[in-house]
Amino acid sequence: MSSLAIRRTKDLTVKAVSTGFAVFALFLLAWILFTLVQKGLPALGTNVFTRITMPPGQNGGLLNAIVGSLIQIGIAMAIGTPIGLLAGTFLAENGKTTKVGHVARFVNDILLSAPSILVGLFVYTFLVSPLGGFSGWAGAIALAILVIPVVVRTTEDMLNLVPVGLREAAFALGAPQWKVVMLITWRAARAGIVTGVLLAIARAAGETAPLLFTSLGNNAMSTDLSKPMASLPIAIYQFAGSPFDDWVALAWAGALLITVGVLVLNVASRLFLARSH
Repeated sequence: MSSLAIRRTKDLTVKAVSTGFAVFALFLLAWILFTLVQKGLPALGTNVFTRITMPPGQNGGLLNAIVGSLIQIGIAMAIGTPIGLLAGTFLAENGKTTKVGHVARFVNDILLSAPSILVGLFVYTFLVSPLGGFSGWAGAIALAILVIPVVVRTTEDMLNLVPVGLREAAFALGAPQWKVVMLITWRAARAGIVTGVLLAIARAAGETAPLLFTSLGNNAMSTDLSKPMASLPIAIYQFAGSPFDDWVALAWAGALLITVGVLVLNVASRLFLARSH
């Protein structure tokens, strides 16, 4: 067999194996989505959005969990987004070669890859345990810690893509650095930064482990951030293993809601990024 034939055989083999694994991965994803829709859609009645969690057999819903998730995610984004934006801006504009920049980048990479349960344990040790109880504030702070590294990485990467010539032109006109950052680089990279924020929301929306150690969950309607607060991931975790069929159905409905929400955020971020170009 000639060397050309051998190369073609290897090429076809690698392509076939790669295509096979890609098809298998897509099949698993389609199977998961089909199962979620099959089991979650019939359970997605008006009671899910209008009633709080009730005892088995009383046609309860997930209103308290939906409200709790929105509150905690909203606070987490309000805390994490400005910190991540400013930290990412520092790393891109002033921290490329400094020791502080290298350390901050290293720590951010660790936070990106760290299991979320470690964040929950951290907040439990330094906030929940000293204050003597679970709370919505603790859950929001845990989610904010997960949000920050995503926003930092996205902001830094997007700002690094802004041409140096734009900065130099602004500096040549006598603009101070803070104006260059706010009016030039942020504006040029706004689509990518917004995409990162949306992806951070998607990550925070599906986290269960850190909330188990922080906000714990609550079957009643509660908007008091100093008390345990319900959330969709915790409700799914609690109801999925329940012996009661209506609670299991609520778990499937909650899983479908989170999946659709994350899917919408991902599609919206890609569309926003595509339209900006």
